[in-house]
Amino acid sequence: MATAYTPGLTVTAYTVLRRARRLPLKGRVVVNEGDRVEPETVVARAEIPGILRTVRASERLGIDPDELSQALRISQGEPVCAGALVGESRAFFGLFRSECRAPVAGIVELISPVTGHVSIREASSPIEVLAYTSGRIAEVMPGEGVVVETQGALVQGIFGVGGERQGRLRMAVGAPEEVLDADAIRPEMAGEILVGGANLTAAALRRAAEVGVAGLVVGAIVDQDLVDFLGYDIGVAITGHEKIDLTLVLTEGFGSMPMARRTFTLLRSLEGQAASMNGATQIRAGVIRPELIVPRPADVTLTTTVDNHNLGIGTPVRLIREPYFGLLATVAALPTDLVRIPTGAEVRVLEATLATGERVVVPRANVEIIQS
Repeated sequence: MATAYTPGLTVTAYTVLRRARRLPLKGRVVVNEGDRVEPETVVARAEIPGILRTVRASERLGIDPDELSQALRISQGEPVCAGALVGESRAFFGLFRSECRAPVAGIVELISPVTGHVSIREASSPIEVLAYTSGRIAEVMPGEGVVVETQGALVQGIFGVGGERQGRLRMAVGAPEEVLDADAIRPEMAGEILVGGANLTAAALRRAAEVGVAGLVVGAIVDQDLVDFLGYDIGVAITGHEKIDLTLVLTEGFGSMPMARRTFTLLRSLEGQAASMNGATQIRAGVIRPELIVPRPADVTLTTTVDNHNLGIGTPVRLIREPYFGLLATVAALPTDLVRIPTGAEVRVLEATLATGERVVVPRANVEIIQS
């Protein structure tokens, strides 16, 4: 068996991309098919219902639930302010007075004569979905969202953290082997996406957040530096929802690994252009890759990446499992026989030559093709 289906990271100067932009719940699409959009364009809106607050009105007033209607000063469907009088009652010929007030502002949604409770729905929260990248609306999904189509450069990473952000690309180092340190990050870089080289120091990561850098694209980072920055260890679930002030995309892995020269060269050619990035990563079923998108017009000198997942001798690959996680290699041989691995499973393997010249044997499922 000479070939196998293997996922790959895409690094290309020009391709056509489609990104679905969906609401988390039913809402309203506010653009039309064919419309041109920018990253900050709102494409869909929805309202998240407010919290329903229950007031034990009859208990507070000291009356039976079936007496509540006579004591209430509000009606169902009526808006109320925080502290507004909900109801009052008097006892012993009016000598003792009890009252009940609204704990929050909202709409009176329910008055129950059975329980004596009054339910107040707080104001709904608006939610908006942005286009994320410039392009055109290729498809409208009524009540759900849209599909935005754009064309341009795409760089996928192996791992990332942080959500969707935009900014202009700026090279922060001069070569893919350089380490990005705090001294290279200046206040005028606020709002930009910086490109580093082989590594990013912990001080540089903190400095970037302090300055207000929108994002960082580097070859690798020491895993403990990232854990210290986040304040917790990273699990196996999807990333991208971290409460941090910037987005980080790693193109090679963890530790210190020079960014692939062709990736670095491509990013350098795009310096100064507006880009969109997302650090969301999922490495299990339903793979999600962190990415950097630079919209640009079609260029006849560029070719679209071919979606080729076939392994062959000489195919450049990246190893995605320990003990070689993140290392680049070239396929040297494709044995046809199944091989038993330490877990006890029998799988197809390949022989790969690392950049150091070392030749290793790994399961084919533990590599991904580096597309060009």
